[in-house]
Amino acid sequence: MPARLLAGLTAALLTTAALVGTSTAQAAGTHRPARSAAAATTAAAVPRHAVTGYWQNFDNGATVQKLKEVDGAYDIIAVSFAEATGQPGAVTFQLDPAVGYGSTDEFKADIKAKQAAGTSVILSVGGERGAVSVSDAASARNFTDSVSGLMDTYGFDGVDIDLENGLNATYMTQALKALHDRHGDVVVTMAPQTIDMQSPQNEYFKTALGIKDFLTAVNMQYYNSGSMNGCDGKVYAQGTVDFLTALACIQLEGGLDPSQVGIGVPASARAAGGGYVAPSVVNAALDCLTRGSNCGSFKPSRTYPGLRGAMAWSTNWDAANGNAFATQVGAHVHGLP
Repeated sequence: MPARLLAGLTAALLTTAALVGTSTAQAAGTHRPARSAAAATTAAAVPRHAVTGYWQNFDNGATVQKLKEVDGAYDIIAVSFAEATGQPGAVTFQLDPAVGYGSTDEFKADIKAKQAAGTSVILSVGGERGAVSVSDAASARNFTDSVSGLMDTYGFDGVDIDLENGLNATYMTQALKALHDRHGDVVVTMAPQTIDMQSPQNEYFKTALGIKDFLTAVNMQYYNSGSMNGCDGKVYAQGTVDFLTALACIQLEGGLDPSQVGIGVPASARAAGGGYVAPSVVNAALDCLTRGSNCGSFKPSRTYPGLRGAMAWSTNWDAANGNAFATQVGAHVHGLP
């Protein structure tokens, strides 16, 4: 989710810029009841309106933090990132010494503590430089086996798909369905780039629709993309409330349930190469989509009160920015209808 190069736009789109940035999130607040010791960590535990944040397993200049230091407003924390191995489709995860954990057990304990507080902790696969490829039945099995194994080893609640260098809908859908067969309560999120969700015919969009019966949320990255088409056929510039609402409308009218759509933004101006918006703009977009108020020039033909919420890249950049996203957007998301 850091920098990304966008290419291959259709003629219907205006130009997109190849922009560099970083992405993933942090959290704040203590609004959720703690889970009982007997309660399993399940997808149902994700609240109706949720805030997702990516936690950086690396130091890139943002605030370095342990999981326990992530603001409590985040309902889903996506640990970034699982990486490719030498086996096609398989992924692995290793703690970066830069984040300060003295042992894997300490990290696992932080995961359990977050889960006990009502937060889902999932493993994000890919990132801007991620080279994971699931392109046939064998690599799909390898993906499922490795992600399932990491869930069992670390106690992750699920997986986030952040593959920015191509995705095969047929085999990624197959892999995720197999993962769901093994972990019926798996939390599955996705973080496609804007170009990936311009049409239900795109591979990312097809994957989301293919797992619609258990998909938790698609938190598209509304940044590092330049101008894009909205659902009304007009072109909107990133960094505006219209960009957030008119592009969300494509997913909302293209087959996803409102509960599966979130707005993904950088947590600070330093977190992305372009497309940062103030928390107030994110909140206005949420109001526009759920209540029909605070819209810009674009106003959807109907409202979507079940909209899942918002995502930030990253909790680390949020911490470096005074936790403005967690505090302001977090409170707003949790107050949606």
